[in-house]
Amino acid sequence: MLLALGVTLLAGLATSVGGVIGTRSRMVRPGAMAVALAFAAGLMLTISLVEIAPAALDSMTGALGRGPAVAAVLGAMALGAGVVYALRRLLPHRPAPGVPDVRGLDPTLLRSGVLIALVVTLHNLPEGLATFLSTVEDPAGGVVLAFAIAIHNVPEGLAVAAPIYVATRNRRQAMLWATLSGLAEPAGGLLGYLALRALLPPAWLDLSLALVAGMMIAVSLLELVPGARRYAVGHREVLVGLFLGAVVMVLSLALLRR
Repeated sequence: MLLALGVTLLAGLATSVGGVIGTRSRMVRPGAMAVALAFAAGLMLTISLVEIAPAALDSMTGALGRGPAVAAVLGAMALGAGVVYALRRLLPHRPAPGVPDVRGLDPTLLRSGVLIALVVTLHNLPEGLATFLSTVEDPAGGVVLAFAIAIHNVPEGLAVAAPIYVATRNRRQAMLWATLSGLAEPAGGLLGYLALRALLPPAWLDLSLALVAGMMIAVSLLELVPGARRYAVGHREVLVGLFLGAVVMVLSLALLRR
């Protein structure tokens, strides 16, 4: 169990590597921030539509049949989107007193970063469980899976850290959020191994994945793409970021499936 926990922890901490990239001073430039936000949107839209939602649908279809499974998954995704909409209304998005509101410092970025951290954390919980269980059953295979997930986690850490860093100019805070989102992997692995897998039926876990997919799509469309457009000089930065995010996620998913 200790080996599985250690392997899962290292995979999760790869978000800190992305955090280092996301807190470089060049991220303060509007063009770089536009690409970073669009990149994060490309990541989350791709993994939601290509991986998470289809996987939940396939699993639910085996348990409920095609029609009820589609309704259940779409309902869970709609609920996830509703949660994000509610959180957007609750989370502060005004600049703190005394903080200058200059070009390149958008007060809504902190809210975007917190929402990204939330959905990445929720996404990493079942991912950590998969890594943990794989390592317990097959240590060699688990290490390979953890390496692939670590590569996959680097851009997720960047997506969390970059908007928080630009909003606060605080590297430590941005790195903390990126690292905490990655620590959800060992937490999800250990808790899932000890309790959740035994207590919750598979259908609940599948619906939770669909809910996370809905949250990711909502954050991308309501926060990240509009934010990228505010920072972009033209459409090029947004399109480049979306394309790069989608490509990186497709490649990392292909590596995970090997």
